[in-house]
Amino acid sequence: MKKRTFIKTSLLGAGGAICLMKPAELFSSPSPRHNAVPVDDTDRFTKEAMFWSPAPRGVKCLICPNECTIKEGFTGDCRNRMNSKGKLFSIAYGNPCAVHEDPVEKKPLFNFLPGTRAYSIATAGCNLACLYCQNWDISQSSPHDTRNYDLMPHQVVEEAIKNKCASIAYTYSEPITFYEYTYDTSKIARSKGIKNILVSAGYINEAPLRELARYIDAANIDLKSFSEDIYLKLNGGSLAPILNTLKILKEMKVWLEITNLVVPTWTDNMKMIEQMCNWLVTNGFSNNPLHFSRFHPQYKLTQLPATPVSTLTKCREIALKAGLHYVYIGNAPGLQAENTVCPKCKKTVVERKGFSIVSNQIVASKCKFCNAPIAGIWK
Repeated sequence: MKKRTFIKTSLLGAGGAICLMKPAELFSSPSPRHNAVPVDDTDRFTKEAMFWSPAPRGVKCLICPNECTIKEGFTGDCRNRMNSKGKLFSIAYGNPCAVHEDPVEKKPLFNFLPGTRAYSIATAGCNLACLYCQNWDISQSSPHDTRNYDLMPHQVVEEAIKNKCASIAYTYSEPITFYEYTYDTSKIARSKGIKNILVSAGYINEAPLRELARYIDAANIDLKSFSEDIYLKLNGGSLAPILNTLKILKEMKVWLEITNLVVPTWTDNMKMIEQMCNWLVTNGFSNNPLHFSRFHPQYKLTQLPATPVSTLTKCREIALKAGLHYVYIGNAPGLQAENTVCPKCKKTVVERKGFSIVSNQIVASKCKFCNAPIAGIWK
């Protein structure tokens, strides 16, 4: 690709407003950990996108169900896939705004390599618009608006190895929107023996999902509700593609855990929770952990209360009764529901305190007490 310098960039901001930016505004000063992003070197942080096609009014992005038609000089709904001279480019490539080393339990993944650490990266942008997003300051922004690191795929893998991380997590915002960066990094990580974790809302089309899943070892997918109407009003998306994502990841043998944020007055309907859990059991997800997560007032839903612990406990009871074997409660410290319990003998096999492992009684993927298999990837 020819060297390019952005003289003026038209971006669709939050709410569809147009924001014009000059070169000096493209990148702010860097974190001291990595090199600055040179203003005259922005071509390093763009890469021609995968899964798109020309369209009469621009280019059509085919990564997710939004399938945005993007005019010249503009981005799609996710704010980081841009039409430049009739081609679609990712402006998030090698351009993360968040880089951390996390306990894998923070993803949350409880039945996957417990006690290990994940090298976590994110870029700005998201293809949904959740009213409660806890990372809205980056998810509802563009890479042109955030403070970024210079970290190409091979460097991500090198940093993960240097910091003794067992995995790399594509997380915090939405890795579907920085697809090419996730894809290339995952391929390199796989070749070096580093596991790949996708933390996502799962709002992706089938073809790109199948291609990416070849290199993904584990995923936590947000199943935000079990209602098409609520998905539209609360998240700006739809339910059906997420259910398809769950099925494909299971088919492709990606270790899968599911998170459901219980939002008061929105997703705390017990009948809907029961329907969701019954669907999961009927479709073969009994051994895939389900995390009910406590809502705390965020972003555009600050008027709501935090989810009552009693509501979360009821959700867990419904899930266990439906036949799910590993049901956790998150964002509610002190509950025993953060421990892994053997489905057969009911004894605690992994005891947790926050994101720390207190004890692990799993031997060769089996319960130490009754020798029953414990679903997951344990070493």
